[in-house]
Amino acid sequence: MVEQVLDVLAPQSGETLVDLTIGRGGHSGVIGRRVGTGGRVIGFDLDTANVDFAQARVAASGCRVQTHHANFVDAPAMLRGDGVRADMVLADLGFASTQMDDPRRGFSFRAEGPLDMRLDPTAAVTAEQVINESGERDLADLIFRYGEEPLARKIAREIVAERTRLPISTTQHLAEVVRKAYGNRARHSRMHPATKTFMALRIAVNDELARLEGLWDELERAVDEARRGSGWLNAGARLAFISFHSLEDRIIKQRMAALTKRGAAQRITRKPQIAGEEETALNPRARSAKLRAIRITPPD
Repeated sequence: MVEQVLDVLAPQSGETLVDLTIGRGGHSGVIGRRVGTGGRVIGFDLDTANVDFAQARVAASGCRVQTHHANFVDAPAMLRGDGVRADMVLADLGFASTQMDDPRRGFSFRAEGPLDMRLDPTAAVTAEQVINESGERDLADLIFRYGEEPLARKIAREIVAERTRLPISTTQHLAEVVRKAYGNRARHSRMHPATKTFMALRIAVNDELARLEGLWDELERAVDEARRGSGWLNAGARLAFISFHSLEDRIIKQRMAALTKRGAAQRITRKPQIAGEEETALNPRARSAKLRAIRITPPD
């Protein structure tokens, strides 16, 4: 959604972008060319390989660039300590195709790989541990809450039965267990039966929703500081978020609405922007993307 991001953030020469999920540097590289040699991009990512790749890619745009291997929830504290004054904040909550398409990362059920699913490969807990060590009720609650999967209890029951016979350690093994739980419904499902279960596991392994809420707690503090002329955000800074499922989008929508309701921000996007037909044709995963943006307002 590069064009939409450029439209809502409207980068100007000499400005500073904080990219909370820099990934492979696609958005930041384009914005880097807009802000120019006097501008700056500061990026954060959980994946060390992405950080290294993005550093080189964004540097090639001509702007100054600084990248960090860190979770976005920790970014505000790091920025506050560095004396940064940012004009734009971007968070693309999707994950890179290099992560999704690498069977060794364990995100996809379409290829055989280990049940990993860690966005940060140095993190302690893997999806395999969650699947094989959680109780049946906890598994069912996890799959229902994060995957919004109506068959969560049946799937959890099938997982527990299977793992007593053989530990579930690969993506396709888990996908087959979920398919078995679906039974005849699998033939009529519009998506792969394992889609929601895999999404739920990824969210749980990476604690995505709690971290997103934590980030917004920090952003609200930063917005209030900016309106007082302090902190790491400039007054008038633009904040843009791209989400890929309803649980993320709900948090973003509610948090942005709370800021606009009390007059601390104004909407840039009245409704979430979505990817165009040309982009979704090239990248089907973009179909679920929603972009929302706000601008910090000066105090009365």
